[in-house]
Amino acid sequence: MRLKFVEPLMPTLVDKPPEGGDWIHEVKFDGYCSQIIIDEAGTRIFTRNGMDWTAKYPDLVETAKGLVVESAIIDGEIIVPNEAGLADFAALRRAITRRQHDLYFVAFDLLQRTRSVLSPFRSPEPRR
Repeated sequence: MRLKFVEPLMPTLVDKPPEGGDWIHEVKFDGYCSQIIIDEAGTRIFTRNGMDWTAKYPDLVETAKGLVVESAIIDGEIIVPNEAGLADFAALRRAITRRQHDLYFVAFDLLQRTRSVLSPFRSPEPRR
């Protein structure tokens, strides 16, 4: 089955986190919001607006091909960490054209998955 791009949830930046246990808090990475789609058509990477940028990320595509899944949609952020481990947006822009091996994909959510090595484990519900 060929999977389609899923419009990602966009986080809201606030001065302080809301109170209560019904919230999910995430670290803000300075990178490109992206989605990896793996299915019978291959492995593709999309921008947050649904543009196919697979050709811009050949190293990440090759790495994602190593995931043992029949199909999956993984939501996350493409970053380049600096020496301190923080995302460096200027380095990310350079790495896309010159230093692919510096790119990292930080996964936030597994939007869809079929037949994988994770199958015996119960996965949490996707965020809404």
